Order: sequence, then structure tokens, then C-alpha cells
Amino acid sequence: MRLPFLAPKIPVLVIRGLIAPRAGLVNLETLSAPLAKAAALARRSKTLVLAIESPGGSAAQSDLLGQAIRRQAEAHNIAITAVIGDVGASGGYWLACTADRIIANRLSIVGSIGVVSEGFGLDEFIHRHGITRRTRTAGAHKRRNDMFAPPSPEDETFTQDLLDQAHETFKSWVRERRGQRLCADEDLIFDGGYMLGQTAHARGLIDGFGDVETVVRELGGKRAQPVYFRPKPPGGLLARLLRGGAAALLDALEERSLTARLR
Repeated sequence: MRLPFLAPKIPVLVIRGLIAPRAGLVNLETLSAPLAKAAALARRSKTLVLAIESPGGSAAQSDLLGQAIRRQAEAHNIAITAVIGDVGASGGYWLACTADRIIANRLSIVGSIGVVSEGFGLDEFIHRHGITRRTRTAGAHKRRNDMFAPPSPEDETFTQDLLDQAHETFKSWVRERRGQRLCADEDLIFDGGYMLGQTAHARGLIDGFGDVETVVRELGGKRAQPVYFRPKPPGGLLARLLRGGAAALLDALEERSLTARLR
């Protein structure tokens, strides 16, 4: 008789949603506890699976969380496999690159190795409606990219330089983690565009096809069972605020913020 509690246990860290420094979303704070628990189990199995469903988001949070995952892997000699579901793009792909191996579906959305900064220009709107803005600052560039002021060439150059630096960091990270597996023509993978899993495989962004279940059995045998670790959902008033229209509004504000985003 086989006892189910003797079946190999493979830890699976669930990384799902927009990457942003906000409660209930993917960031270092919300993932620290489940990462630590998953890594504790992985010290015995010597393997960890990342189940990724993310279109990206904050560049800084992607890097912070990615570094935390790599520290656990290197400190305890843990081999990591990332499994991309529907989407592992931009910041989601950044996190996938923490793994030693990346698996996806043929139709997964993968890549989008680029950086974006967006905002609104409302200077003509307030002028049309006779609205006068009164702002005082100390510091010549305290109000860079002010949505209520006409765009200045200096601000546009500054912002583009910032985005280019972040993009170079992203590209360096992918090169470091993927190495010789990447296709020779880097223009095909670093132009910010996304692609299907089958194309990503041909270009060296992923290593093969599968899902969490098949990967767990591959790593631990036919009787292996996944043990999922995920952040606790926000409770109380915050949980109600994050539902429905409020969540959509917060995501829209996050989407339009002027911080560098991996999207």
C-alpha cells in the first residue's frame, strides 16, 4: 500500500497579477512570506516551480522580487523552473528569468522586453476652460512632465534617457539569465514586442512547453504532488475596495503613472 503522505512534494510559488507596490498585487512585500515558505520546502526537494501569470508592471518591484528569488536559489542550491500560463510578459518575463528553465504553452503571451512611461497632457484642456494653474516649486525640475504644462524638449529627453537605461538593465538581465539560448538576432527579442510561446521557443526565450502539473511530475515522478504557496488576499475594507470598479480605477491609475514600468 502506498501512503499519500510519502508522495514527493514539489513547492509551487504562485505569481499572479499586476506587479505594483500596492496591497493585493505582486510585489516584494506580498510575496516575501510565501517565497520563504516555498523555499523552506524546496531545501528538501532542491527544486522550486514558479507559476507565473503576469503582464508586468513596476520595474523596481520586478527587480526586487527577482533578486529575492535568486538569493533563495543560490543560498540553498535550489533549481528553479518557471511555468508561464496565459501571460508572462515584460515584468512577468523578468520574473520568469529568475528560473534556470522556462516552460510555457504554445499560445502563451511571452516577451515584451521593453519599458514604458505614460501620462496625460491636459495643458490645452485647462487653457480652453480658462483654468489657471498655480504651482510653486523649489528645484528647477521638481515638476518634470507636468501634465498641466506643455511638454518641454528637455523633459522628453530626460524621460527617454531614463527609459533607455531601464531597458538596457532589462536586456542585460535577460542576457545574463538566458545566455547562449537566445537567438543571435537580438532585434527580434528586445524591441518591446510580445509573441506567442511557440515563437518565444524558437527565439530562445523559453525552453519548452508544458504546464505546472506536467512539470511537477517531471521533477518529482508520477506520484509527485504540488504544494502551492501564494499571498493571502487582502481582507476587510481593503478587500471590498479592490473589487469591481474600484480595482479597475486603481489599475488605470497605476497604468498611467510616470514611473518606469515593464509593460
